[in-house]
Amino acid sequence: MQYNTGSSDLVSVKIDGKYVASTLKAIEKKWQEMIPNRPFEYYFADEYFNRQYKSENRFGSIFLNFAVLAIIISCLGLFGLVSYNTTQRYREIGVRKVLGSSITGIVKLLSADFIKLVVISILIATPITWFFMYKWLDNFAYHISLSWWFFAVAGMIAIFIALAVISSLTVRAARENPIRSLRNE
Repeated sequence: MQYNTGSSDLVSVKIDGKYVASTLKAIEKKWQEMIPNRPFEYYFADEYFNRQYKSENRFGSIFLNFAVLAIIISCLGLFGLVSYNTTQRYREIGVRKVLGSSITGIVKLLSADFIKLVVISILIATPITWFFMYKWLDNFAYHISLSWWFFAVAGMIAIFIALAVISSLTVRAARENPIRSLRNE
C-alpha cells in the first residue's frame, strides 16, 4: 500500500466475510503507519448501496401493496358485473339449456364479452406501462431491459384471474335448473 498525497483517501478492499474484524484491524494498523495524521474510517459497500436504494425499496413495497389492492378491487368489480349480467340473462340461460346447450357452451357465451374487455384493457395498459417502466428504469446506471414476455406473462395472469372470477359465477348459473328460470314465464 502506497500513499500519494495528491490522490483521495479512499481505498476499496474486498474482505472475506469470515475475517472481517481481523482484516479491519490489520488495515487500520497499516493505515496508521502510513498516514498517522488522518483518521481511519470505513464503511461497507453493501450497506452504502442499501441506504442509497432505501427509497426505491420503500417505493416498491408501497407500489406492490397498492397493486394488490387494485387487483382485489377490480376482481370485486368484475364479480359484480358478471353477477349482474348473469342475473339479467337468467331466462336466456334457461331457454338455452332447454334447447340443448351444454354447460360449457353457456359458460363460453357468458364469458366471451368479459374476456374481450380484459384483452382490450391489457392492450391499452401495456404501452402505458412500458412507457412508465422505461422512464423509471432509465434512472439507474445498470438496469434490465424490458422484454415483451414480461407483458405477455402479466397479461396471461390477468386473463387467468378474470377467468377464475367469471367462471365462479357463470358455471353456477349454467348448472341451475332451467325450470326455475322459466317458471315465471
